[in-house]
Amino acid sequence: MNARYVFRVRLRLEPDHEAVSLEASSAETTVTLFRDAPEPGTEGWLFFRNTLWRGDVSDRDHARRLAAEWLGVPEDAVEAVDFRELQVDQAYFDALKAEIADDLAAFNAENVSEVLSKYLGSSIRVTDSDGG
Repeated sequence: MNARYVFRVRLRLEPDHEAVSLEASSAETTVTLFRDAPEPGTEGWLFFRNTLWRGDVSDRDHARRLAAEWLGVPEDAVEAVDFRELQVDQAYFDALKAEIADDLAAFNAENVSEVLSKYLGSSIRVTDSDGG
């Protein structure tokens, strides 16, 4: 099973030394960050429920802290984080839906489709099993 969260992160670069300066137009960069998604039912698998809402990051400051940690940069270097999609292979997608179905009450939802829409919006992409 393969799955990963995809985020777009906008960073502001600041030199550590006074003798170094950056051209204003090059001080900001945007990167695509891929984070492996834990297998459904294992520790951390509820990341989508705890972090996303309708396919967007629900707490911008929390997302900035997470991105800074993942990238190993100071938190103030991260200007913005946008969730792009959850890329999954079919086996992961099936396991995710089964795990959600086992405890719909935890999501305050009537069915699996409602859960997926509520937290991920339309930002799920089923890919080949090799993750691409």
